[in-house]
Amino acid sequence: MQKISRESSPRVYLLGESAVVIESAAPATLACQRRIWWLAAALAHHPAVREVVPGMNNLTVLLRSDGFDPEEFLLVMQQCWAEGGAQELSPRLVEIPVDYGGETGPDLEEVARHCRLSVREVIQRHAVADYTVYFLGFQPGFAYLGGLDPLIATPRRAEPRLAVPAGSVGIGGTQTGIYPAVTPGGWQIIGHTPLALFDPAREPPTLLLPGDQVRFVRAGVHHD
Repeated sequence: MQKISRESSPRVYLLGESAVVIESAAPATLACQRRIWWLAAALAHHPAVREVVPGMNNLTVLLRSDGFDPEEFLLVMQQCWAEGGAQELSPRLVEIPVDYGGETGPDLEEVARHCRLSVREVIQRHAVADYTVYFLGFQPGFAYLGGLDPLIATPRRAEPRLAVPAGSVGIGGTQTGIYPAVTPGGWQIIGHTPLALFDPAREPPTLLLPGDQVRFVRAGVHHD
């Protein structure tokens, strides 16, 4: 297992009475996320652990209620972080077909205006990048993707929509992602994919997993 360079010491703290969090300082980096994935895998089978929840720059560990002292587990996590390394991955490449613009990409032109680019330039920059799934959150199957071209980074909408359709591809700040199910949301919607991001009957139920590489493929472009 290859060690990665040591960063500033992360913050480790209790969350309630049965959870412990380890949190590294921003900004998020792929090296930090790899260490979090490694730590999640290393702790998943610890006798005191009920569940591990990787996040952006952080890992939450839920402990079993069988008398294990959460205060002691703070030291366990600190030691594992200091001694651990980056998880060795053979990432999957998942291609996501996207119809850009039109009724299912209503914010594409607004993103272009904000970024002072043409619609076609926004699409090209969004589709040419290679993305990494940093973590899953917000709703089942929602993958937060790192690797967005900073030239098309766009703030979230001032007024979130009450219902964003499943399969909507959006930009939220410096990240891009896909809505797995109908839900309220404030990301700038630039397109749509027909793929199901979450299916409880599938194993695993989520199409994307932490560490996956994602590439968007233009299936169609609709704009004035």
